[in-house]
This record gives sequence, C-alpha cells and structure tokens, in this order.
Amino acid sequence: MLLSDIPLDVLRGATAKAAEMPYLRLAPMDQGLKAELLFMPFTDIGRFYPPAAGPIELVINDNGRQQRIRRDVERERELAQQILASCPALQDAATGPHDWAWTITAPMACYDFALQLHDVASLCQIQWPEGSHLKVSRAITIKDLVLRTQRQNDWFAINGEVRVNENLTLSLQEILHAAKNRQGNYITLEDGQVIALADNFRNRLEELQNLGELRGDHFRLHRFSLPVADQLLAEFSGFERSADWQQHVGAIAAAMQLTPALPVELQSRLRSYQREGFTWLSRLDAWGAGACLADDMGLGKTLQAITMMLSKAPEGPALVIAPTSVCHNWLLECQRFAPSLQVSIFGNGDRQQQLADMGPGQVLICSYGLLQSENAAFQKVRWRIAVLDEAQAIKNYQAKRSQAALKINAQFRMVTTGTPVENNLNELWVIFHFINPGLLGSRDSFQKRFAAPIEKENNRAAAQQLNALLRPFLLRRRKDQVLLELPPKTEIPLYVELSDSERAFYEALRRELIAEVSPHREENSTQLRIRVLAAITKLRMAACNPRLVQAGLDIPSAKMGAFTELLDELLAGGHKALVFSQFVRHLDLIRPLLDEKGVRYQYLDGSTSTKDRSAAVEAFQAGKSDLFLISLRAGGLGLNLTAADYVVHLDPWWNPAVEDQASDRAHRLGQTKAVTIYRLIAKDTIEAKILELHQHKRDLADQLLAGSDTPGAISADELVRLLTEH
Repeated sequence: MLLSDIPLDVLRGATAKAAEMPYLRLAPMDQGLKAELLFMPFTDIGRFYPPAAGPIELVINDNGRQQRIRRDVERERELAQQILASCPALQDAATGPHDWAWTITAPMACYDFALQLHDVASLCQIQWPEGSHLKVSRAITIKDLVLRTQRQNDWFAINGEVRVNENLTLSLQEILHAAKNRQGNYITLEDGQVIALADNFRNRLEELQNLGELRGDHFRLHRFSLPVADQLLAEFSGFERSADWQQHVGAIAAAMQLTPALPVELQSRLRSYQREGFTWLSRLDAWGAGACLADDMGLGKTLQAITMMLSKAPEGPALVIAPTSVCHNWLLECQRFAPSLQVSIFGNGDRQQQLADMGPGQVLICSYGLLQSENAAFQKVRWRIAVLDEAQAIKNYQAKRSQAALKINAQFRMVTTGTPVENNLNELWVIFHFINPGLLGSRDSFQKRFAAPIEKENNRAAAQQLNALLRPFLLRRRKDQVLLELPPKTEIPLYVELSDSERAFYEALRRELIAEVSPHREENSTQLRIRVLAAITKLRMAACNPRLVQAGLDIPSAKMGAFTELLDELLAGGHKALVFSQFVRHLDLIRPLLDEKGVRYQYLDGSTSTKDRSAAVEAFQAGKSDLFLISLRAGGLGLNLTAADYVVHLDPWWNPAVEDQASDRAHRLGQTKAVTIYRLIAKDTIEAKILELHQHKRDLADQLLAGSDTPGAISADELVRLLTEH
C-alpha cells in the first residue's frame, strides 16, 4: 500500500476513482459549534482529508495486481463549494486549523447553520457526536398553519395547529407561548427542540399577536379588530372561517356601504367633507362601533356631531360631555343648527329629575366636573348617543373624570378632539377604551404590544399595525386637505444632463457598486436590502455632486450649475424660496455659492437648536432672507414658512409624501401667493428611477410608501434592479 502526493502515471495497472462523498463533521463547543468539511477518498485506510488536500493517489495490491485509486481534486473542490454556498452561516464563521474548518460561536448563527443543514443533507453525510445532536426543524411557513374561529360574546377565539413533521404537531397556543422568548426566527420548545420560522410566518405571527390577547390557553381577537384580522388571517391557506365570523364580517361590510340621508330638520348646508364625516359616523353606528372624529380645529366637528345626534333623535336621548367653558357654545350651536331638538345644560334645578325626564329628541349638555360628581345617576340612563368633546380631557385613565366617562351607558359613543395624543400613546388607549372597549386590549397589553415598541424603540412595524387597527374608527382631515381657498400649487420636474466627466464618474461608480453587491445576491432579503440600499445611497449622492462621494474631486456638478441658474432667475424676480435636501453635506456645498453671491439665507438641519430654529423661521417670515436651506428630515414638518413662494428639492426622496409635507411648509393656510415647486432630477440616473416610483405610488391611498422613511414597500430584488438596470 502506497500513498502519493503526485500522480503515479509511471505505474501500470487499473486506475479507479476515489470516493467523492463529503463529510460534514460537527461537534458542540461551549455555546457554539465546530464544523469541518472532509473527504474519505480511500475507504481502505479510513482517513479523512480536507478538500483537495493530502495524498491524491493510493496504490494497493489486489490479489497480486497493482491498483491505483486516484482522487478527483477538482470535483472535491466543486462539491465543497456547493456545500459552502448552501450554508451562509459558514461563510461568516471564523476558520479553524484549515480553510474547511469553522468555529460558530453565536447561538443564533448556530441555529441558522442547523437550519441550513436541511439544504445540504443530499450533498454530504452529516456527522454528530453521539448525544450531541442540535436539531432545528424545517422552516414553518404560513401554508403550514391551520386556523379556526369560535365566537365568544364580543370576542372570537382563534385555535389552530402546525404539523412540524410526522412526529410533532404544535397548537397555535404552544407556538404563541414559545414565541414570547423567540430568538430571531427560532422558538425553543420545553423539551429543548428548536423550531425554525420562515420570515413570512414570523411576521404574520407577530401581527396576529399584536391584534389579540393570549389568555391562559386561549388566544382571542375582539370583534372590532375583524376588518384587519380577516385580511391578515386570509394569508394563511388553512384559515377556516366559522359561520359567526363570516356573518360578522358580512355585517361590517354591509354597514360600511350605508348611505344615510341628511336629517331634514338640519338648518345648515354641510360642506362635502362634513357630509362624508356624517356618513362615516352613521356607518360606524350601524356596525356597532364607536368613532373618534379628530379633524383640525375650525372644520366643524361640532356640526358633524349635531347632525349625527339629530339623525338619531327619534331613537333616544343624546349626551354631550364638554369642558365647562364650551358647554354654552354647544347649546348655541344646537339651537342654531338643530332647533327641533330639546337641548338643556345639566345642573340647573332638580338634577335627578332632569336625568329621569330624558327621552327621544332631547340632548343634555354636561361638564366633565358634573359628570364626575353625579356619575351614579348618569349610569342609570341609556343614551342613544354620547359625545365627549375635547376628549383629551380623559387622557389620564386613573382620574375620576375618566372613570366616570368610561361608565357612560350609550349605544353609540363618539369623541371629538383635535389632539387625540398630546404626550404619549396611553392617552390614545383611554380614548379608544371609551369608544371601542376591547379593541386595543388591556392597558398592560397595549403598553407591551404598541406603546413601548413605538415610543421607546421607534418600531415602525408596530406603528403601522396600530394605525391599521385604528384607521376604521379615526377620521382626521387637515384644513389644507379640505379647504379650497388655498392658492394653486405647481410642481415642475427639472431634468439635469450630467457632463461627460460627471457621467463617466457616475457610471464607473455604478459598475463598482454592482460588482460589490452581485456576490451577495443569494443573501436573505433583509441583509441584501441593507447592502443594496447603502450602494444606492452612494449612487444618489453621486447624482447630486461627485464631491459628496469623494471630497476634493475637481468634477463640476451639473446639478449645482442648474441650481445656480434657477437661483439667479428667482432672485431677479424678487421671489423667496425654500431649498430642501436629504443630504446635509449637499446643503454645505450650496452655502459657499450663496456667500459668494451675497445671497441672504437662513439654514436649518438636525443639529440646529430650538432657539436658533425659531429665530431662523422668524427672520425668514419677516423678509430678512431670500432663501432658506433646510435638511428634509429636520425641517419637513412643523414649520410655517409662507413667506416663500418657491420650493426647490435638490434631490428626490423615496417617499413622495415626505416631499409633499416639506413643500407644504410654504403651501398652507396663510399663503396668499401661488407656490411653485421645482424638483432637480439628474437625467438617466437612479434619481429618475425614484421619480418613476413616485408616479406609481402617488395614485394609491396613503401610498405603499406612506409613513415610511425608507423604501419599505420595495422588495430587495426591486432595489437590485434599480441599481443594475442602465
């Protein structure tokens, strides 16, 4: 028997192929794993070697005849690379004594690797030490979960199960309990077994948890959450709707199609948005849900509430709870718009008798203070409608006035407020606990599911889901949305042709970024998105000015030239402009130009103090400056800059709504001049593609991108196409 590191072609005899089965040998190490990829090419001697390493030929004597057994080292390398490509966890792991040995230290990475072993089981033999097997199930998907519903008064119990494998079936409740201690995409059962969750299953499971409550062994959803829950659960192919569930969903759909007639006794002509508000209130009433009318001040919330009370007057009395200072105003408004109603203010004369006499066609107006002191008497009356005006007055759940309001016995509850949240989300919980008790769960549950993640962690997924839950029951219109007295707004995209040198720099950078991203195309979508977004950001900066990518470059910026021409034109016409950019450094490159030309300007970015911010706004509004340079993120909201009649966006943002909000710093109540908005777009660059996205997104209600600061609705593959398509 002879082992050789070189081919022994000088020898005669038959040549056989060595064994080509790879072995992935695994062993636990502290909290991690050791992994080694080896081959046993010569089974006669039983030794392991790394791929393409060690002797390549074995010569044996087979009954007096020499036989050569030769390894195909290229084939070994090919098989090893296939296994490595199927195990991304190994690619990120530290290497051991040779290139095909790894140490995985992080528990999550170990889980990822154990899950990836499912994909290589057919490519190699996986060897664990006896009794040391780390087993992770296949990834459970939304297709694996069977769900059923059962009505329980105002709630629906949700039951279901997942068949993990032939020997293991888990109930929905077991999965939800285990998910409380979830690590990434993995949950651990009581027996230590690890269950992998596919991204779509994990995301839907989180959304389902946020919609309802796990009480002991029962998971339940409130009937008010059905519009959102039905849409979510429909994504599970095994979702079985009970007859009660289908009937309730159908009743909601029918209620939301209601078109109520305006009461003939109403002594006012409603604006179109006020008519829409009355219709919305009537539909929620027909559904059996309450309403939060949160229009801007001055849009007629009181009139819409009076119209609603008038329409239901024959069915029972109405109650209005309001701050003492506005109770008399409610009386005057009712007498003005609904003189057929019998309206009185609570507190004068025999209060007990006043409550006892309430009936159809009557409205009682009461202060929060008197409601608190006479709470027991108020609970005895069944009101057809109860209205809490300036409902932020009950924001403190523990306050006696809040407790008194929550005990009001009414068929339809509504609140009017311009500020449903003044300090924190728990204030919103109290308001919705009044109008739709149960929708947001208990206070503790709401704090864990929504308030803490949104306020402390800036969790956008939780914010979006809370918004989806509240949306059917909250109506908010801004003045600039419904009042047409505002002057016109004109939007002009200004396409800029890059110079030859700038185009060459841009294109070279694009190819370089593609080369960096391409090897990672098989990464999971989250990792790939982060990588591609970073590359796209760099490309967007290059489209603005090459010096944003590489300081000190002597390549003229076409966009800077176009802005200079536009600036000269605006100043010559005596106009004032807001100039927005998402890149603070882009604004920094503009400032020397303005200094050189002697242009008076104000500046604001995220580092500007509150005092300096106010001073800059005041100076601009007073006419002391011609331009206002503003970072999009820092100044896109909360500023009143109606002294400007032009807005210039130096670079496009993913979300058109963010740009619109920034533009509305000039186009808002108080503006008397027409407003023109310029968007500078570098032609045939990533910017032009983003503008195309705007066109597709704007037509959708709230946009797929609305409320997001990153292109969250764009898939990783779409982002790659934005980068790679020329």
